[in-house]
Amino acid sequence: MKRTAAAIGAAFLVAGGQVAQAQQQLVYTVVVPAGQFGSANFLKEIVRSLATLKAFCGELSDASYRVDCLSERLAAVSEDIPEGTDYDEVRSILQDTSAKLERLTLDNRDRAKGRINVSSAQQGGDATARPLVAVDAARQDAVNQQAEAILEEARTVLLRSAGSTLRRSQYTRIAQAIDSSKVLLRS
Repeated sequence: MKRTAAAIGAAFLVAGGQVAQAQQQLVYTVVVPAGQFGSANFLKEIVRSLATLKAFCGELSDASYRVDCLSERLAAVSEDIPEGTDYDEVRSILQDTSAKLERLTLDNRDRAKGRINVSSAQQGGDATARPLVAVDAARQDAVNQQAEAILEEARTVLLRSAGSTLRRSQYTRIAQAIDSSKVLLRS
């Protein structure tokens, strides 16, 4: 996972009696070791991100945007999983689930409601990377049931593809985090 922090610090240079400020860029990389199947810390980060997804989408007062919120947040979590690691399969499953939820939303959108950008009410909280689409009120219950089925499918695929004991343990925790977000669709 690479993060760039522009202008993290400033270096002061003295040239001919003048003080100039030069900005530096800091890049850090989190390494997820291969072969031992991931790391406990990275697993905690994925599970925390999935729990945050539930809290973020749960803040929406208009439930018609929740399916698309889940889609957008799953995409954001998957983007934070680095390629070429033991978590490639998890990233792929999250991307696939996100795409299915987005398609479901677009196929059942409420054309009378506009798209909205959402930011967390918490200071320094997340914001959606794209505007969210509302689901038509007449189809909301059916869409929520289909969205639950999509999340259940993701959970099942994760559990079936686990393999080794360590991997099974980690995939089970990720699957449980995905499963817990289904409660948003029942309220």
